[in-house]
Formats: sequence, structure tokens, C-alpha cells
Amino acid sequence: MRRSTKLLLGLAGTAVVAYLGMSAMLYSRQHRLLYKFPAASDGGAAVTLPLRKHGPRVMVSVRERPGRAAIVYFGGNAEDVAQNLPRFESAFPRHSLYLLHYRGYGGSEGTPSEANLYADALALFDYAARRHQRVIVVGRSLGSGLAVRVASVRRIARLVLVTPYASIVGIAADQYPWAPVSLILRDRYESFRYAPRVRAPTLVIVADDDQLIPRASSEQLLRCFAPGVARMTVLPGNHSSVTTDPRYLRLFLASPRAADADADAA
Repeated sequence: MRRSTKLLLGLAGTAVVAYLGMSAMLYSRQHRLLYKFPAASDGGAAVTLPLRKHGPRVMVSVRERPGRAAIVYFGGNAEDVAQNLPRFESAFPRHSLYLLHYRGYGGSEGTPSEANLYADALALFDYAARRHQRVIVVGRSLGSGLAVRVASVRRIARLVLVTPYASIVGIAADQYPWAPVSLILRDRYESFRYAPRVRAPTLVIVADDDQLIPRASSEQLLRCFAPGVARMTVLPGNHSSVTTDPRYLRLFLASPRAADADADAA
């Protein structure tokens, strides 16, 4: 074998080994990349209760009110949902509030995964639905995947998705274009598969400068809903700061026409 051929084969072998090593590292780190536990906090004056009597102790920040209406909230991958409660209480004084602490977050036991977070999200919705006739489901970022999936199998009053994605696989492929992410990822959060089954009025809120969830992914998800089910509103800000817009919480309850007006104003 010629020396140049041996050199090329050696370089190719080194490249293959390096590629496999980088892919293996990404595979081993995927859980830490997807689930970023927030710093511990006391949640202020939030009342936190266990979701169920048996199994892993999964906590929920609650503010219960008598009446028909409730909001169930699923947060982002690094979000301490208890910190939302003061703002939510002020914005929604007549609604009961239920904010899920994912497993491993905010005093909840266990390890997060798509399967067990979905089971907890469904259990929380069912808990709220037994007590209230009109339940709005809100999912932000990572939680948007849980919200879409719950809405695809339950009758909800309204669905609000904040900076949502079509799938985590697509987001990871954008961030790691060199990696075979479709083969690597265990938790896929493929919202596009569940969106066509949603019948509740749906509002998609996107940030005009979102560097984490590309707008194209949110728009791809929007197109997956049945005609007339979902609308999109664009607010100024990035992935994190969009929630500080004064219209943000107001949109949770806005009629489609009002949401469109806010979109035009933005």
C-alpha cells in the first residue's frame, strides 16, 4: 500500500474515532443539556402541595379559588415556576393556579424524562379539571411540548404556548448540525405529532429575537394545527425577556381578535 494511501486512511480513521467520541459525549450529556435544574428558592409565599399520594413526590405550587376557572402551567427547562405565582395571582385574581414542579425541580423527587413529565402533567390537569369546569393550559418553552400533548387528549378551554417548538429533535439538530441527533435523543418532545389533535383555541406567543427556539420551528408547529385552531402573536424580546412584556399575561385570556390586535401593535 502506498504511503499516501496509508496516511489518508489513518486520517480518515482518526476523524471517524473523533466523530464517534463527540457523538458519544453528546449522548451521555443530553439529559443535563435538556433539563437544567433552577437554583433552589423558597418560592416566596407560594403554597406547594404534592400532586399525588403515592409514587415519587411531585410538587405543585397552587393558589386555589372557588369557581369555574383555572390555569395549569408547565414551565421552561430551567424555570422555578413558583417565582411566577405573585405575577399570576395579580393578573388572574379569579383563577385557581396550578404550576408543576418537574421531577428533580423545586422539591419534587425523581428524575425528569419526557414520559414521566407527561404523566405528571396529565395528572395535574385531571386534578384541576375535577375541581374546575374551565381549565386553561399554558406551556412555556420545554413545557409547551407537555401542554400540546395534554391538550391533544383532554378537553381544555384554551391552550397558550410560549416560545414553542415543533420538536426538540429539530432544535437539537440546529444546535448540533454535525451530530446524528435523531438517533441520539431519547426525549424527543415531538409536538408536531400531537398538534393536529388539539381542538381547543390555541395562541402561540413567540419572541421577535428568540435565539434559542428559532421562529421557524414555532411557525412549523403552528402549521400543524387544524385550520382555524391556532393563531400566533409576536412580542418584542428574546427567549427569556418576552415574558416581561406588559401584554404577555393579558394574552393568556385574550379573545382571538384581541390577540390579533396585540400582534398588530407589536
